[in-house]
Amino acid sequence: MADATALPLWVKLTPNVGEIADIARAAESAGADVLTVANTILAMAIDTETFLPRVGNVMGGLSGPAIKPIIVRQVFQCARAVRIPIIGCGGIMNATDAIEYLLAGASAVQVGTATFVHPAALTTIIDDLTAFLVRRGIERVGALVGAVRLTSPEPVETLVAAS
Repeated sequence: MADATALPLWVKLTPNVGEIADIARAAESAGADVLTVANTILAMAIDTETFLPRVGNVMGGLSGPAIKPIIVRQVFQCARAVRIPIIGCGGIMNATDAIEYLLAGASAVQVGTATFVHPAALTTIIDDLTAFLVRRGIERVGALVGAVRLTSPEPVETLVAAS
């Protein structure tokens, strides 16, 4: 992959795999500079009155808040498998969602569905993220990246000292 261009290579992974960390490692090994985790989840809905699929193509991509817990898990798994930056996307509707992705290991987030519902969502998310950082005494967003705690041996305030 890396030989195809001198430009940075961003690879968007599908969540429709068994072991996304394996796919992430393969993309990194092939020359990816950044990973976007992940795309829509393949889904299907059936109209119970007509017995026909609700989507003309039979199946389609499920996105938005419904997939967020799945993709946060996949970001977490990929962040532990690779050394390149990860962009988390899927169901980010507010700053809390964005923070969750950052804590899981995303270096940045992509916002889509929220802008359909609220065109100024990006501004609101940035403002609320800034307010969160100020309230917690955290100097930079980067301090959140991968800062999920799997146990509670010490107070959360130690995150401030680490930044």
